[in-house]
Amino acid sequence: MHGDWSDERLMLAYRAGDADAFSMLYRRYRGSLYRYLAQQCGNAALADELYQDIWIKVVNARADYQPLARFSTWIFRIAHHRLIDHHRRNAHQVAVLVLANDCDGAADSGDELIASLPAPGHQTPHALHERRDTAERIDLALAELPDHQREVFLLAEEGGLTLEEIAATTGTGRETTKSRLRYALQKLRHSLRDLL
Repeated sequence: MHGDWSDERLMLAYRAGDADAFSMLYRRYRGSLYRYLAQQCGNAALADELYQDIWIKVVNARADYQPLARFSTWIFRIAHHRLIDHHRRNAHQVAVLVLANDCDGAADSGDELIASLPAPGHQTPHALHERRDTAERIDLALAELPDHQREVFLLAEEGGLTLEEIAATTGTGRETTKSRLRYALQKLRHSLRDLL
């Protein structure tokens, strides 16, 4: 019933008390929002915590929700602010977590990426190894991007946001957003040129 509704219509229905509308929104954003958080914070447990916090904020804000922008812009803006709040409160702990994840997190996030890919007709050890290497390379290339460039790239790729929506979400100008995205794409192409 709700499958063809826009995100904004679903949120308005949820605001009016339709719990199924919330479930549909949750399913639609489950993957992209979580991947955005995981890439931004580099820690699966922390991403889970932030992810749940964001949905709690959505639940708490439902009575005041107005479709002034696309729902995706609204929820990724909540995620952006939640990440900023977390980094401000835990600046020292985040640095420690990033250093710890440099040693063991790359393989975990690569496994998650591999698990999300459709299974090939032949799951040979060689094919699995190649996919894992590719996922690790992509994770490393993303991790090497400056924070602002990585965030803009992930909002565009995972959130499907336009330049204007990313600028509104991050509180930056459109041209700054465009430059950050362009530089991120250039760096990723350079880092992954042998895969392209």
